[in-house]
Amino acid sequence: MALYAAAAAVLAGVESHQGSIKGLVYGSSFQNVKQLYALVCETQRYSSVLDTVIASAGLLRAEKKLRPHLAKVLVYELLLGRGFSGRGGRWKPLLDRHQARLKAELARLKVRRGVSRNEDLLEVGCGPGPASQVPRFVRVNTLKTCCDDAIDYFKRQGFSYQGRASSLEDLRALKGKRFLLDPLLPELLVFPAQTDLHDHPLYQAGHLILQDKASCLPAMLLAPPPGSHIIDACAAPGNKTSHLAALLKNQGKIFAFDLDAKRLASMATLLARAGVSCCQLAEEDFLAVSPSDQRYRQVQYILLDPSCSGSGILTRQLEEPGTGTPSKERLRALAAFQQRALCHALTFPSLQRLVYSTCSVCQEENEDVVRDALQQSSGTFRLTPVLPSWPHRGLNTFPGAEHCLRASPETTLTGGFFIAVLERVEVSSSVSQAEVLAPELRPSSVTKRKKRRRKAAAAPSVLP
Repeated sequence: MALYAAAAAVLAGVESHQGSIKGLVYGSSFQNVKQLYALVCETQRYSSVLDTVIASAGLLRAEKKLRPHLAKVLVYELLLGRGFSGRGGRWKPLLDRHQARLKAELARLKVRRGVSRNEDLLEVGCGPGPASQVPRFVRVNTLKTCCDDAIDYFKRQGFSYQGRASSLEDLRALKGKRFLLDPLLPELLVFPAQTDLHDHPLYQAGHLILQDKASCLPAMLLAPPPGSHIIDACAAPGNKTSHLAALLKNQGKIFAFDLDAKRLASMATLLARAGVSCCQLAEEDFLAVSPSDQRYRQVQYILLDPSCSGSGILTRQLEEPGTGTPSKERLRALAAFQQRALCHALTFPSLQRLVYSTCSVCQEENEDVVRDALQQSSGTFRLTPVLPSWPHRGLNTFPGAEHCLRASPETTLTGGFFIAVLERVEVSSSVSQAEVLAPELRPSSVTKRKKRRRKAAAAPSVLP
């Protein structure tokens, strides 16, 4: 639930101060998560304005324990929101100390920019960044309904259907209650950014899945036909799993693994609501799953979306714009696990096609992992070219990396993402395995011609 995740992420980011902001979050004016999320959205909308005011007032220099994203939320509520009358916990005295300076800096900013209203500050270059302009993507769950019926339902609710989009510009231009059909994915509806459909009856009934477009690509590119056996190696929270089930039309088997019992329980609820009946959930480490187990002898497709840094996740970009990449130590640890998982997946004997994906933008977790796994596979698998018109390709770090896909708010109007599609190399029965795996060891063409001449000289002649 991406919209609520933004609010939850802000709370998680200030965990050490949770006791002190309970008055702000759970006071009489914030009785539910929806209201908290609205506060976070408005804070982000004024993010550049708040950065300027906070920096000019020296708030973070004076209050070293106050974290930047918490400061933004608090200063928004103080200057642009509903204030802290009777609320705010121990942060209220802190903000009272800085209130006059903060208000003065906001007034100076308006004077410098020649505006009188707070909203006018947004119209002179302080608008939201690319991450907050990403549209709301909604996947129609074809296990329960069809795209035409979903579109008709929205139209009856007063939404205006604009047909299939022809470009990213069509998606950028969406406003109000207009919506489009995505130009690439046939079951993906596109609504204006910040559209909240969590209370929509079709979502509540499992007819709609709120899923970013980039997150829909792995299942689409794996493209398993109905009846297939699939492994979803690191499956929770389950959106991609439900997409796979829809592609299978619930015909076949999905073996879904995850180590987190709580995430698996939530996933089971999601899959039940989505009408998925072909999935077997297992609380198990994928690395401990034996490729020789007879249960997986028919597995020809694997979707591997392992734990990653999450550096491409939109909610993190929204709450902490400009946040740097994870530490080198963490990236090394994550990449080591990701490479083990990918190499392990490639050992399943019947595997024909695998999709590796992350919601990371870091090369160490993406191109580097794929490159090393391909080297270890000794030519058994290759990168498959996909979506040639996709505008954002893999980093040019090894030959063939351009076959990988990347995504970002700036280039594809999605979250940050990486996808690689690997396929088993078909070996002709008339060609030796050694020739395929080590072409540099093949005899030279001169040696081959000499052998053919010697063989012809020794063979009996054949008369016409």
